[in-house]
Amino acid sequence: MTMDLEVLKCGNCERVKVGVHGLALGLAAVCGAYNAAAWLSRREKHLAVNAVLYAVLIAFEHQHVSHHIAELRRPKAEPEATPAGSIAEIAPLVAVVAITAAELAA
Repeated sequence: MTMDLEVLKCGNCERVKVGVHGLALGLAAVCGAYNAAAWLSRREKHLAVNAVLYAVLIAFEHQHVSHHIAELRRPKAEPEATPAGSIAEIAPLVAVVAITAAELAA
């Protein structure tokens, strides 16, 4: 089965992509800060491992955010898609992100 979604192609829906990765970056930063602070007070090994893993995730997400911002700043050769078409293309992705966020919050 192949997926040919426009949202997965470079240059499409970059505002949504930068928002999703920005949210992931912020969440990783909060979790990393918590684990680092907890490790400083309790010195448990798993907290140090978590803090390092979150630091790696922060670097990874920073790269994604930077890439999508650069893509937004790049001049477009052709006009952008109509908002109605863009919304229809990203609706499944938005639904998945909303469900995932609700599960994380629970």
